[in-house]
Parts: sequence; structure tokens; C-alpha cells
Amino acid sequence: MRPAAPPRLSLMRLVEMNLGFLGLQFSFGLQQANMGPIYGYLGASEAHLPLLWLAGPVTGLLVQPLIGAMSDRTMTRIGRRTPYFLVGAVLCSLCLLAMPYSPSLWVAASLLWILDAANNVTMEPYRAYVGDRLPPDQRAAGFLTQSAFTGLAQTLSYLAPSLLVWIGFSKDAVDANGIPDITRIAFLIGAVLSLSTILWSVLRVPELPLPEAERERLSATPLTLRGALSDLFAAMRETPAPMRQLALAMLCQWYAMFAYWQFITFALSRSLHGTVDTNSTAFRDTALTVGQLGAAYNAVAFVAGLCLVPVARRWGAKHAHAFCLLASGAAMLAIPMLRSETALFVAMLGIGVGWASMMGNPYVMLIDMIPPERNGVYMGIFNMFIVLPMMIESLTVPLFYNHMLAGDARNVILLAGVLMLAGSIATLRVRVGERPA
Repeated sequence: MRPAAPPRLSLMRLVEMNLGFLGLQFSFGLQQANMGPIYGYLGASEAHLPLLWLAGPVTGLLVQPLIGAMSDRTMTRIGRRTPYFLVGAVLCSLCLLAMPYSPSLWVAASLLWILDAANNVTMEPYRAYVGDRLPPDQRAAGFLTQSAFTGLAQTLSYLAPSLLVWIGFSKDAVDANGIPDITRIAFLIGAVLSLSTILWSVLRVPELPLPEAERERLSATPLTLRGALSDLFAAMRETPAPMRQLALAMLCQWYAMFAYWQFITFALSRSLHGTVDTNSTAFRDTALTVGQLGAAYNAVAFVAGLCLVPVARRWGAKHAHAFCLLASGAAMLAIPMLRSETALFVAMLGIGVGWASMMGNPYVMLIDMIPPERNGVYMGIFNMFIVLPMMIESLTVPLFYNHMLAGDARNVILLAGVLMLAGSIATLRVRVGERPA
């Protein structure tokens, strides 16, 4: 017998339950906007940048599926997912405070590993919480609200250094390692938001008590590492066919997006200022421009995430997602040829629509494919479809960056555009099915 559906939430409660994503994604936005420049300030070469970004995909691959499986088996007074939110938020805040004080590449890279692990401890239990907490007819709204908060949070995180300059801080004030003061302040803001917004969400919209039958099942199979691993491997063997079909589309879009984040500052430093010198004023100006462009596409994503709710209901998440990836791919193909900031801001419309869809529509497609008692473990497995493309990108780009891409970051952005178009085609080939009994 299928358990009764959770009660519907008001719009305000729907917003409050997803507010934690504001702090979580502010942290991710700080990484996307600032880790490339930070590595550049500390002396990293462009060809080796992807290797320094391996922290995210590797920790995601190791942590998220296991944490997802463990959260399915967890039973505490404050809920099955909430303990993971809180532990992850505290660790994330501590790492954000420390990151901009890194004295060397190895320290920055090590802190990124811990920071990504902390974010991953929070991420998939949070997505599973949305699946647990909402009735079927509100799940699209729930995941796309998360997408909207992703856009808002990353708008603010990308824009934070520029806002600090606009209110009077110097963009050229740097420490002994070349890291700007405005970067350190932005990371401090992120540390506060990461913890406070997640606390607000779990206090205002707590998890529902588990049904008695579920409590009995969990009591009979208590949380152990061996049990969680057993659940994980069983779920991998039983992965629904439509979920497997999503793998190719996810490979294309996440390889592309990870490459974009890593190389966009270096690409625009060439196209706007004709320089690759990371110690120059022109490079710091480019980093600020990239922050503003990132804020623009995330602002678009915030609006698009809300607009995609009725679109996904009417046309289906699959078709909406394919169109959004098409727009993102077209924008990426145009960016290396653009020579003015105005034109680049126009291109952010396509990037923003694609980013909004990537953070929402695949999960709308996924939630109807998986059994509800395994929301956590399957959300963790689905994250492998994100982090494996990132790992592949990090390990392969250094192999052909100098030879096939002529050592030019602009060619990486062109490659990303082609892969986004391929992801759009692959999405249309997915046969979306019904949630298993």
C-alpha cells in the first residue's frame, strides 16, 4: 500500500523550506567565481587549472551517494535529513572563512576539498527532503524553487566583490599572496549565509514525522556503514532505465559547465584585454567583469527558475530542459567572438536559462522515476551523473589543452558550447517513465 501523500505547503512555506539553498548555493557561487582567480593569484598555470578543481567532483562522487543512502536509514528526533544539513553547514562556514587566507596553492586546494565535502554532505539530503516533504503535484514547484534560489544566491555571490568596490573598497588592495581584500570579505559573507539560511529552513519547515511502518522498518535495519553501502549498491543495480538514459545528457552539460567556470576568466582576459598576466590590473578587472556576468546569468536563472514551473507542467520537463540547453550552447559558442561587455551581458540570457534548467528540470524528471523510500540514495547516485563528467573534464582537458586547443581558454568555451548542444539532443532521447511502486 502506497503511503499517504504529504500535505500541501503554502507558497510562503515552500519558499522557506528552500531558503537554505540560498546559503548553500552562495557558497558554490563563490567557488565558481573566485577559485580560478585565486589559483591564478597563487601561481597556477592555465593548463593545470582543471586538476586543481578535482576536489568538487571527487568528494561528490565519494560523499553524496553514501550520505544519500545513510540519510534514508537515519532516524533521529530532528528528522532523517536534518542532521546532515546542520553538520554540512557548520563545516562549510568554517572553510569559507579560511579559504581567502590561503598562503599557497596546496592550502587552497586542500580547503576546497573540505569545503566541497561539506557542501556535498548537505546537498543530496536537501534534495531528498524536498521529495519527502511535498506531494507529487508540488514537486516541480519545489525543485524549480530551489533552482530559483540557486540563481538568486549565485547572483549575489558573483556580484559581491563588485558591490564592495562600488561602495568604496579598493579592487587593487591585496594581501601578500595577491588575494584581494574584497574576495576575503565576500567569503566572510558566504560563511554567515551558509549557516543562517539552513537553520532558518529546518526550524521553519521541519521534517514530517516518519510513518509508523517506516519507523518499524528502520528500527529493524538500523543505520550502519555496511547497511548504507548495501543499499547503495542495490540501488545502483536497480537503477531505472530512464535514469540511465539521462547519463549521456548529464555528461555533456556538466562537462561543459565545469569547463566554463574554470576558464571563463582567462578567456575573457584575452578577448577583452588581450592579456594572460594574472598579476595585471587588467586580469583583476576581468575577474570583476566575470563576477558581474555571473551575477547577470544567475539573475536570469532566478527568474527563469520561476517561469519554468508552468512551462514544465505544460510541455514537460524533458522538452523544457532540451530547449534551455540549446540556448546555453548557442550563448557559449558566441562568447569567444564578443568584444564588448554589453554583448556579453546579452549572452548571459542563454547561460542563465540553461543554468536554471540544469538545477531544476533533471530532478523533476528524476523524482517520478524512483521509489519514494529511496529518494536519498537515488539523489546521491544521480549526483554521480554530475561529478563524473566533472572528473572526466578535469582529467582530460590538461591532456589536449595545449595541443588541440592551442593553449587558448577561448577554445575551451567553444568546446563547452558544442557539448551543450549535444546535451540538448541527448535529453530528447530520454524516455520519461512513471515512478516505480
